[in-house]
Amino acid sequence: MISFKTAIWLWMTPQGNKPSSHNVIIGKWTPSPANRSVGRVPSYGVITNIINGGLERGRGHDERLASRIGFYKKYCDIMGLSYENNLDCYNQRPFD
Repeated sequence: MISFKTAIWLWMTPQGNKPSSHNVIIGKWTPSPANRSVGRVPSYGVITNIINGGLERGRGHDERLASRIGFYKKYCDIMGLSYENNLDCYNQRPFD
């Protein structure tokens, strides 16, 4: 139960200058010009940056992220949903 509550809290709660992942995915986050200038725009990629930015962003290709993108695309395809082109955070700066 604690793990589930923690996951929901992390998904729903902005942290410092990071938006919540929930607000990004439902379209309620509008990036500032500073965010846009470093590649942070509403997308699956920016959600990864929010959650794992210090580990996976801005370092080029990463198998962990590539694997998650593959699963994301697979389930979007199964549900008949489209997905945007900005699925990774390879060229984004982390949220400081």
